[in-house]
Amino acid sequence: MGLIEGLLTLPLAPIRGTVWLSERIQQLAYEEATDPAAIRGQIAEIEEAHEAGELSEAEVEQLEAPLIQLLLEAESALARR
Repeated sequence: MGLIEGLLTLPLAPIRGTVWLSERIQQLAYEEATDPAAIRGQIAEIEEAHEAGELSEAEVEQLEAPLIQLLLEAESALARR
C-alpha cells in the first residue's frame, strides 16, 4: 500500500478494524461450537442432569441427538484436515 493510498483510506481504519474483530469473534465462536471436547462436555452435562433426575429420558434424547450429530460432523471435519 502506497503512502497516498494509506492516507486516503485512513478514515476507513476504524471500520476495517471493526470488521476484522467481528470476523475473528465469529471464527472463534465457530471453533468453540464445533470443538469435540466442548460437545462431549455438553453431552456429559446432560447425562449428569438426567442422573440427578432433572431431565426425563425423552428430554435427554431430544437434547443429545443434535449434539451427537454435531460431534460426528466435527470429528469428521478434523479427520479430513
